[in-house]
Amino acid sequence: MAERTPGKKFIKIRGANVNNLKNLSVDIPRDEFVVLTGVSGSGKSSLAFDTIYAEGQRRYMESLSSYARQFLGQMEKPDVESIEGLPPAISIDQKSTNRNPRSTVGTVTEIYDYFRLLYARIGIPHCPKCGKEIKKQTVDQMVDHIMALPERTKLQLLAPVVRGRKGTHAKLLEQAKRSGYVRVQIDGNLYELSEEIKLDKNIKHNIEIIVDRLVVKPGIEKRLSDSIETVLDLSDGLLMIDTMDGNIRTFSQSFACPDCQISIDEIEPRSFSFNNPFGACPDCFGLGYKMEFDIDLMIPDKSLSISQGAIAVMGWQSCTDKGSFTRAILDALAKEYRFSLDTPFEDYPDKIKDILIHGTNGHAVKVYYKGQRGEGIYDVAFPGLIKNVEQRYRETGSDAMKQEYETFMRITPCKTCKGQRLKKESLAVTVGDCNIYELTALSIEKLKAFMEELKLTEQQELIGKQILKEIRARVGFLAEVGLDYLSLSRATATLSGGEAQRIRLATQIGSGLVGVAYILDEPSIGLHQRDNDKLLRALMRLRDLGNSLIVVEHDEDTMRAADCVVDIGPGAGEHGGELVEIGTAEALMKNPRSVTGAYLSGRCKIPVPSERKAPTGWLKIRGAAENNLKQVNVDIPLGIMTCVTGVSGSGKSSLINEVLYKTLARDLNRARVIPGKHKVIQGLDQLDKVISIDQSPIGRTPRSNPATYTGVFDQIRDLFASTADAKARGYKKGRFSFNVKGGRCEACSGDGIIKIEMHFLADVYVPCEVCKGRRYNRETLEVKYKDKSIYDVLNMTVEEALTFFENIPSIRRKIQTLYDVGLSYIRLGQPSTELSGGEAQRIKLATELSKRSTGRTIYILDEPTTGLHFADVHKLVEILQRLTENGNTVVVIEHNLDVIKTADYIVDMGPEGGDRGGTVIATGTPEEIAVCPDSYTGQYVAKYLK
Repeated sequence: MAERTPGKKFIKIRGANVNNLKNLSVDIPRDEFVVLTGVSGSGKSSLAFDTIYAEGQRRYMESLSSYARQFLGQMEKPDVESIEGLPPAISIDQKSTNRNPRSTVGTVTEIYDYFRLLYARIGIPHCPKCGKEIKKQTVDQMVDHIMALPERTKLQLLAPVVRGRKGTHAKLLEQAKRSGYVRVQIDGNLYELSEEIKLDKNIKHNIEIIVDRLVVKPGIEKRLSDSIETVLDLSDGLLMIDTMDGNIRTFSQSFACPDCQISIDEIEPRSFSFNNPFGACPDCFGLGYKMEFDIDLMIPDKSLSISQGAIAVMGWQSCTDKGSFTRAILDALAKEYRFSLDTPFEDYPDKIKDILIHGTNGHAVKVYYKGQRGEGIYDVAFPGLIKNVEQRYRETGSDAMKQEYETFMRITPCKTCKGQRLKKESLAVTVGDCNIYELTALSIEKLKAFMEELKLTEQQELIGKQILKEIRARVGFLAEVGLDYLSLSRATATLSGGEAQRIRLATQIGSGLVGVAYILDEPSIGLHQRDNDKLLRALMRLRDLGNSLIVVEHDEDTMRAADCVVDIGPGAGEHGGELVEIGTAEALMKNPRSVTGAYLSGRCKIPVPSERKAPTGWLKIRGAAENNLKQVNVDIPLGIMTCVTGVSGSGKSSLINEVLYKTLARDLNRARVIPGKHKVIQGLDQLDKVISIDQSPIGRTPRSNPATYTGVFDQIRDLFASTADAKARGYKKGRFSFNVKGGRCEACSGDGIIKIEMHFLADVYVPCEVCKGRRYNRETLEVKYKDKSIYDVLNMTVEEALTFFENIPSIRRKIQTLYDVGLSYIRLGQPSTELSGGEAQRIKLATELSKRSTGRTIYILDEPTTGLHFADVHKLVEILQRLTENGNTVVVIEHNLDVIKTADYIVDMGPEGGDRGGTVIATGTPEEIAVCPDSYTGQYVAKYLK
């Protein structure tokens, strides 16, 4: 237990048994910076998230009324005897990043909300057409404008009293009737006020009162100006003129351009929201892009002719078959426009390409078709491949078909707003000569400078003082956590886990709460060693405000900086879940049981290889220019392990994931993806496949598990089906699957558990009473191999299974690889939902290791050390070396110096993030990088090479 000093408060946990925790009791000091560490799978997350955070959340929920609780879903009580002294808990983890395409860095940090307010209050509106500043209009100007319409024009004067507001508006309509008005227009339909008007209160309505109906002729000026004044009184300075030909003109006592006759609505904060119809671009609905069919994906290989199958898009693959209707259309086009279907597509003149892609412009061709129901000649106006496929996509009712069609689409910026997401009227409002999109597209670093130098008039300064103070502070916090290379308009779906987590951290610092327990999950992921100090300062700041910080972390600097370190272990899974040590980093180093202490003190080390392997060939990337890459030319060596390094935002992922991986996936694996911008990649003939190993879950349902993913379960089922018992009963291997009818328990459909929904209380999962949680029916479980049923085998840990199957080489080989990657503690049938990201990744690695290698595979890993302890990194490095032994190539994006120092070759990107990155600073062995003065990575890795 931590040392007790008078007045020090603790979070006292007694008897925690969540997942693999073994009746753990610990006192964690409050208002301090506490790091939880231990090997992967030891139970750190179970303690931090599934015990402390889950209980904090649950207690908050309990405080709400039962009515409110029914909407929130229920929190299960963690398996713990008692927790005392628990402050309200806020979790900042990586899983909960918003993947919604509408969510941006600006909206998540709420800075965008302040900007909307700023623009609505002190922005200067301009005419979207001629760019002139817009001022208010007087009644006289409006009268002059109406009198300029052609004589005898009929018109109605409308007073827009409700614009886009929910409600029945009964009072307002009653008031209008009492004031003597007769007609009203609601949502575009005309009503008499004498009839009963019922509106749906949950729908947004537009209501205009018809004040006067006139015909333009000389002498109506007096009546017109009286009516206009009445309208302006009714509708707060707005007037709508309906000239009965479908055109409605808006005038405003507030904003209108006298030259272009364009009036713009009163500007308010929602005019700048791309998630609101009042501000969003009407074409792309505020997304900034559209999904459109791309001819490069529909006709991927233009060197083929149509008769050889150049057109790959769905519905047109049949055109190689001479009897198909699609072929009949193409034959008719070829006859009409005199071209041959045997000519390679790229050799067609532009006119022919245009006809095939965009159609005949309404010109009908005679199509001769002989089908099962006879033959005939049809007149077909060919709309072009793109329109034809768009129609098929719209009309198909099958989701699977829609998904298949979507693989031929790509995201293109919206042509109306050019990707700026807002209406042109909103984009014409400026502050400091910049519109809101231009401002949010700046990197945080440039935005910070812009805000410092912003010059405003005295009145603007008075109005915007408070808003500007908030914006400057929050932008400052983002820069503090090392994110100055991001822009506010960046979509959150494109952020890495670590970046998203640090953004939420900056938001929390901005909110300035006190007395809260913040629970963080490895905030240093994706952060270069150089920026670690920034992150630690931000964490200390949260603590100094008076909060408790509980951080699950494997980073050495963080442990040394913490007030208290809790080491859970000593091993993983069944061998973990106990408290090894609590105290400072020094106390851990002295404890012989602590694996963390052994690595911190240097008793255990990841060795630097005695020699660096030589490459067997090179992949040459030329002219990479995706995102912030500046025409990068780089050579990636083959047959060895390469590490791509650099500070966050320097362009590592753009180069490897967008350019290299997508090109390889398209050319080697025939995937339908569009690689990032580059000129060419040479040397692809030396490879036969590319495999990307990330940390995404191996399956989303409890039915997927390590045994099914690695394929060893198939072999185990074959083994059971070949036993004497199974043959006597006539069982085939399908009998031993819990996913199909036959051998599984039908009461729980092979899940082993049944979910019982309890309103107002947590959903309860109870073991199935028919099979007692064993997933199979009695007959299937009677078939034994070496006295164990199929359920017993699924319940074995990898370690137990290794000795159990030692005489069956094919099964043993697959289980051995799981053991080698450090997963000795997981059960073969453990549901994939219970596995951490690091564990899922290692299962994928094990699956790859167990395959027969061709020696021509390239493996791409993006930060594989996420969630891995020093001891696990040690194992990972050994696996990666094993993959390269057979001649395969491994490319790793990594910040972890233990991995970097063991690489055979390093490509260092930089020098900074964002606009100031995107170039290659140095390439070579770790020793060569260490002596490069411009490389930040070199400065840090040099210490590890000694």
